[in-house]
Amino acid sequence: MKLGFSAADELFRQECADWLNAEMAGEFRDIKGITKLTASPERRKEWEQRLGEAKWGCIGWPEQWGGRNATLAQQVIFAEEYARAGVPGRVNHIGIELAGPTILAFGSEEQKRRFLPDIAAGKTIFCQGFSEPGAGSDLASVRTKGRLENGAWIVNGQKIWTSLAHISDWIFVVTRTEEGSKGPKGLTFLMMEIDQPGIEIRGIKQINGDAEFNETFFTDARCPADSMIGAVGDGWKIAMGLLAFERGVSTLGQQMAFRNELDELIAAAKANSAASNPLIRQRIAKAEIGLRLMRYGALRMLSNTDHSKIDGAALTYKIQWATWRRNLGELAMDVLGQAGEVTEGSEYEWDTLPNLFLYSRADTIYGGTNQIQRNLIAERGLGLPREPRGDV
Repeated sequence: MKLGFSAADELFRQECADWLNAEMAGEFRDIKGITKLTASPERRKEWEQRLGEAKWGCIGWPEQWGGRNATLAQQVIFAEEYARAGVPGRVNHIGIELAGPTILAFGSEEQKRRFLPDIAAGKTIFCQGFSEPGAGSDLASVRTKGRLENGAWIVNGQKIWTSLAHISDWIFVVTRTEEGSKGPKGLTFLMMEIDQPGIEIRGIKQINGDAEFNETFFTDARCPADSMIGAVGDGWKIAMGLLAFERGVSTLGQQMAFRNELDELIAAAKANSAASNPLIRQRIAKAEIGLRLMRYGALRMLSNTDHSKIDGAALTYKIQWATWRRNLGELAMDVLGQAGEVTEGSEYEWDTLPNLFLYSRADTIYGGTNQIQRNLIAERGLGLPREPRGDV
């Protein structure tokens, strides 16, 4: 495992930092430091296009599709410098990190030509249609149905927790296309345009005042047959492949954002004298150690080149960071005390640390609950017997 970077990599780091800092001090200085994912959506879309113009949008992709053929180390460096520069989160992170890699891995050449250049250029925003009211972490229980009719899939059903669907152009949907099928069998993976009469988006307001999530309703919504990824019935295989991309190099950028949160928490503890409490200092030290261990673990996970074997680090990473950040949110509120429980005005515009606490409550739920992650570790990582499932 390589824990350091070469001299050439460090030169690349400087190039990344210089460009990002110049942009955040120049034309896009108005979006620097934004933490709410729904804030300034039009400006954020313009930022996506600026990244695309400069070939920074998806640097790990092949050059023919708008990338830079960047090495793994370079991708890690860019993700870290992106967060370090205070650049807001990507509003097209679903397209860049999930939809695009899935099309690269499973799509036809025509589909690659059709979708990838516009994703890389920041012109097409994607969202994800996996979870349903009765099928959250258990993706195999989806009920949304699709039937093939006159060269198009007709889709009916409901998805939930579709992040940024209200500003997206396309949604990828796992739908049940085999009547009477159960579990992972009979599922198909579709790419659907959102701006059509059969799709309705309803926002869900969160406890932090944001409205990142949505309910998405499909009523005879249409998907041309050539927008299906893979073959009929391949939905489960493709969805599992997609979720594997979720544990990619963005994890290092995510950790840099965690670094910024921890640094702000430490500064607050020093400012209000909470740091004089030995228990608070001990918890801060534990958070620091946990963050460094996550970095080493992520580097080891990303250094694994033997994809024929299940990577135990990849299975444990989600539960590791989600639990760590949930604990960090609780520590933040203990550091702030009563000052962290009120905000000025009626719109609940929380500062970074109270918002960290509120948002981190979801970390151990979305993307696979801690309970589901333990099942994956047990069954896939350790080879233990499967938990009984009556519907498979």
